[in-house]
Amino acid sequence: MTDESRGIGGTIGPPWSVDVLADLHAGVLDDAQAAELWPLVDADPEARAILDALDATRTDLASLAAAPAPPMPAEFAARLDAALAAEAAAAFPRATQAPRPAGPGDAQVVDLAAARRRRNTRLGWAAGILTAAAAAVVAVTVALPSTSPKDGTPNVAAPAPAGPSVGSDGSGAQALVGKAVGVRDFGPLGNEDRLDACIAAAGLDPKVRPEGVRPVNVGGKAGVMIILTTGKLAQFRLVAFGADCGPGNPAVLFDKVVGEK
Repeated sequence: MTDESRGIGGTIGPPWSVDVLADLHAGVLDDAQAAELWPLVDADPEARAILDALDATRTDLASLAAAPAPPMPAEFAARLDAALAAEAAAAFPRATQAPRPAGPGDAQVVDLAAARRRRNTRLGWAAGILTAAAAAVVAVTVALPSTSPKDGTPNVAAPAPAGPSVGSDGSGAQALVGKAVGVRDFGPLGNEDRLDACIAAAGLDPKVRPEGVRPVNVGGKAGVMIILTTGKLAQFRLVAFGADCGPGNPAVLFDKVVGEK
């Protein structure tokens, strides 16, 4: 038994050192010391009062882990999103360049390492809690052979759906957010200009850059989903356009808000 564990005066008994009681309460003393001290401490009202206070403190701290975090004010969330977008543009300038339109036999392949870095950077800053596994998307644009009717008008077959499947109402799309932020894969639309035309047709501002773009299979229909911020922390607006969207034809497959309300 050390001098500290013997309290003031060098004997085993009160008045007790608060450090000794805290160590005893935390279970860091060896078994022999704990077995010797517990009966003495339990018999001392002042020592029991300190241990009860330590119990109450531990309970209060445990409750904080389950308490919901207060939402970030919309003003600061918008400024954070803008700063993150600027950082992403500076760190990954190639991500903002539109790829050339895919031709027959071509495949648009997302750089796995770059997509992983962009996703981890964006979600790590914004939420601070996401621990999603590293993932990226490899999407293939399939150009099907066309046929021509008797009048000579070209008739191009609709592209086969690519990307993960979600419900026709967008159910299941929220699970794709963590893997799509930072990705710019235009799928069946081929390039950013086509996507901008769809965004404008839907009444949205094409100048607002989506946080992510990726192909999806919406109830068996080929589409492209974009991720927009809402100004609220961990909340996003997901909009999916059909492969036939364009000027005057938004072909919106779903439009929904996900995340914290």
